Amino acid sequence: YKEMMMNQNAPQRLYLMQVGSMPLYEIPIVCYLLQTGDGKNILIDSGLPEIMPEGESEFENGQDVIEQLASMGLKPDDIDTVISTHYDIDHAGRHAAFTQAQYVVQRVHHLDAASNPRFAAIRPEWDQPMERIRLVDGDTELLPGLELIETSGHVPGHQSVLVRLPKTGAILLTIDAVPFAAGFTRDEQDDEAVRASTMKLLDLVEREHIGLVIFGHDKEQWETLKKAPEFYE
Repeated sequence: YKEMMMNQNAPQRLYLMQVGSMPLYEIPIVCYLLQTGDGKNILIDSGLPEIMPEGESEFENGQDVIEQLASMGLKPDDIDTVISTHYDIDHAGRHAAFTQAQYVVQRVHHLDAASNPRFAAIRPEWDQPMERIRLVDGDTELLPGLELIETSGHVPGHQSVLVRLPKTGAILLTIDAVPFAAGFTRDEQDDEAVRASTMKLLDLVEREHIGLVIFGHDKEQWETLKKAPEFYE
């Protein structure tokens, strides 16, 4: 049974892509590609927009997600699912390119974004036809070995991603719930919602014996990780 599960629609490969940076803090801007045993391509976030909104000077584009996918032989139309962790400019900036994909986002987040000025600049990217958006409520198993973990705090309805791979085992992508390794502690934090999400993920790591936790924007850690075209399996 386990073999069958591994071969079917469960994740087989995880690619890490750096698509830009925040030069002032030397922080990497990243997204991820998951490939399943039955040939599905699942993108987690889409990075920065091709053209920055006026007045946006914090971010710098690198090799964008479309180019990186092309180097792996994939076109935007090959992406079956886009997991939207949240609609910040450095996470949802290329969403509109994936016209064949279903977008998966927390309902709370999508509803909040509609009237939240924070997400207005790239609204044309994430504001897709509702028949292509799957709204989820809280923790959700998308596939065997792929779970969305609701981690509000950074923004309402933010989600982190738990992936189980055949060899590496469980990998937790904290995204912006815990952007830096230094913040992954049980210490007091100013923001109660951020603290609650951090505790939730710490508990998950302990309970599931997760060997690899990848933080959203941690430069030191990023330098030690495998990047596309290499992958975790």
